[in-house]
Amino acid sequence: MPELQSQEIRLKSRPVGLPTLENFELVTTSVPEPAAGQMVVQNLYMSVDPYMRGRMNDRKSYTPPFQLGEALNGGAVGKVIASNGGKFQPGDYVSSGLGWREYFVSDGRGLTPIDPAVAPIQAYLGAAGMPGQTAYFGLLDIGQPQAGETVFVSAAAGAVGSMVCQIAKIKGCRVVGSAGSDAKVAWLQEELGVDAAFNYKKTDHLTRTLASHCPDGIDVYFENVGGAHL
Repeated sequence: MPELQSQEIRLKSRPVGLPTLENFELVTTSVPEPAAGQMVVQNLYMSVDPYMRGRMNDRKSYTPPFQLGEALNGGAVGKVIASNGGKFQPGDYVSSGLGWREYFVSDGRGLTPIDPAVAPIQAYLGAAGMPGQTAYFGLLDIGQPQAGETVFVSAAAGAVGSMVCQIAKIKGCRVVGSAGSDAKVAWLQEELGVDAAFNYKKTDHLTRTLASHCPDGIDVYFENVGGAHL
């Protein structure tokens, strides 16, 4: 295989507040030949998710922080372009946690096969990936909603929240969502068909606003934001 050059984005400094371009650097690296049992994957799509901001801080959390001078990582889908006896063969599509780079070498650990015949490969970063699975198992396995019950979803227009709303509607629930803009509220009502939605930034009393939309109470709350919503 001809020598490959790969570009990757590394964390140069830890941001204070919103990240800026100065916090990152674009580095070109050489991709090594795959050893026995390894393969080379070319990333095609990656996902930038809210949790990544927390990993840019140097503090203990539910997932380790990104290290300065190292490539960031995150959800990605790609195609195997070379294999030296690895578990996947050239042409196979996989998902991984090794985004923020063009190519990487892997022994297969942490890679999951994906089927483009089932859904577009980018869907495995959304509805068929981590956000969709979080919504599906969180609501159905933990929340266990029943038809006719009221489900309240915070950050209802987000990647996970919007999936929760749709699954809850399929289950016959009454769905109420909160979001942070009028445009998101309109989208929830007009596109997703939730029963009620409100802009939490425009209410002076979140509890009273929520009670007005849920006169019979809340049976399941899918929590996405913390803070005053709790």
